Order: sequence, then structure tokens, then C-alpha cells
Amino acid sequence: MMNDEKLDLILSNLEKQDTKFETMERDIKDIKIILENEICVNIQRIAEGYLDISRNIQKIIKHNSEVEMMAIKVGMLETDVRELKQKIS
Repeated sequence: MMNDEKLDLILSNLEKQDTKFETMERDIKDIKIILENEICVNIQRIAEGYLDISRNIQKIIKHNSEVEMMAIKVGMLETDVRELKQKIS
């Protein structure tokens, strides 16, 4: 193989590599666009949904605590009423 042929072969390989790099750059740009436009937006939506669910759970826990306190108070009042009835009788 002559020097010119070797150089032509090297240039040909370099051109192929350049083509591969250009393709990779396009793919990376496409991935970045998908990441910015779809994945990040969807993650944000999930986070917002999680916050809403968390707030709702906190409201339910608070409501349940209030219901339990009312049940205790009603039980105490029933006991008081029962004692008063016994005293009156």
C-alpha cells in the first residue's frame, strides 16, 4: 500500500467517524429536548400531585383526630348523664 492510499484510507475513516459524531450530537440534542420538555415536566406534575395527596392526608388525619376527641367527649358526657339519672332516681 502506498502512502497516498494509506492517507486516503485514514481520511475515509475520519469522515466515517465525523458522521458518527454528528449523529451522536443529534441524538444527544434530541435526548436533551425530550428531557427538558417531557421528563422534567412530568416529574414536576408528579411532585405537585404528591403535595396535593400529602395535604389531603394531613386533613384526613386532623379530621380523624377531631372525631376521636369528640367520641371521647361524648363517652364522658354519656357517663355524666347516666350518673345524673342515677342520682335523680
